[in-house]
Amino acid sequence: MGGPFVVEKAIRPVDGKVTWLVLDDDLEPVDQVTQFALYLDGGGASVNTLRAYIPRVGRFFNWCHIQGVEWSNITLPQLILYKRGLEAGQNRTGKLRAGKTVNAHLTAIIEFLRYCARVGLIDSVIVDRFVEVKHLRFLPDGMAQQEDGSHRVVKAKVIKAKEVTRPPESLAEDEVTALLTATTNIRDFFLIQLMVETGLRVGEVLGLHREDLHFLPDSRVLGCAVVGAHLHVRRRVNDNDALAKSHYPRSVPVGSAVVETYRDYQYERDRFVPRSRSDYVFVNLYAGNDRDTAMKYQNTRKCLKRVAKRAGVEARLHMLRHTAGTAWVRSGAPIDVVQKLLGHQSPVSTAKYLHPCEAQMREAVYTVERLRLERTRVP
Repeated sequence: MGGPFVVEKAIRPVDGKVTWLVLDDDLEPVDQVTQFALYLDGGGASVNTLRAYIPRVGRFFNWCHIQGVEWSNITLPQLILYKRGLEAGQNRTGKLRAGKTVNAHLTAIIEFLRYCARVGLIDSVIVDRFVEVKHLRFLPDGMAQQEDGSHRVVKAKVIKAKEVTRPPESLAEDEVTALLTATTNIRDFFLIQLMVETGLRVGEVLGLHREDLHFLPDSRVLGCAVVGAHLHVRRRVNDNDALAKSHYPRSVPVGSAVVETYRDYQYERDRFVPRSRSDYVFVNLYAGNDRDTAMKYQNTRKCLKRVAKRAGVEARLHMLRHTAGTAWVRSGAPIDVVQKLLGHQSPVSTAKYLHPCEAQMREAVYTVERLRLERTRVP
């Protein structure tokens, strides 16, 4: 096996699922990486996880090839050198990589090495070089205290880039309106509206089946006890590789505007595909060849990109989810309610939406100022 290495998208002949391979200089798949991809898939990882992890492992292999480093016996100083190279390099937009991105690269590499150690391809000592036992002085929210009151012990990565904590990027109300106005068909309108109103992840949206939408005032006739219009998020294997991140199903209420838009979307869908055989909610309607097939992630991302360009708004798919979470928190919804709506397993994940906006901070200052003036005002 020799480099340079290239990363290629592939279709597994057994089940037709999309995966990624790392090929050596003879264009032969690197067996360790191929098995790692199968391991991730078998553990329930989404296609997006494979799309992220395998190219990062391939980049690591190329660095080892150039530096003359044996990846299966990588040392701590060598991985630190690799980390510095990541921090000094530029991303696809020409900007320096953020600490979060650097850590994502390191996580993929360490997970690959951990897998290799589990199956006996490398010595477990190699992985132990990059993790250490850490005693938590203060417990994160949601982590239970041990019965004897002792400190909780976790394993933490030794090498980690500094991350700048930023509030999740969300859209203002006028930006959402601009996006919806810039859509050219009811399907795209419904897609954006649904994500903004429900906070669903793109994998959850693309994995919706028509049977998951219970938009009746009372769904007991469907065998569902949930009151009011709502939809169900379920983790299942889908033809378009969409996958709900959470292993636990949940129901999300929807408002009347979403119900009305869905009715209009159904009318247009029936007009374009009178005898639709697809049970997916979001299908290709306007393509000549793939009509009535489930929309995929790349198609959905390009769709939003086109709409955002027409609207003059910077928007990405995950920002629609962030917009929903931010709106719920700022409307006064309890954080545990928002956690349930977003499908977070830990309240720590939901806490990032507790960021104040400029108007809220200014209002806080003005409120205290008014109260102070009222107290000091002479009768």
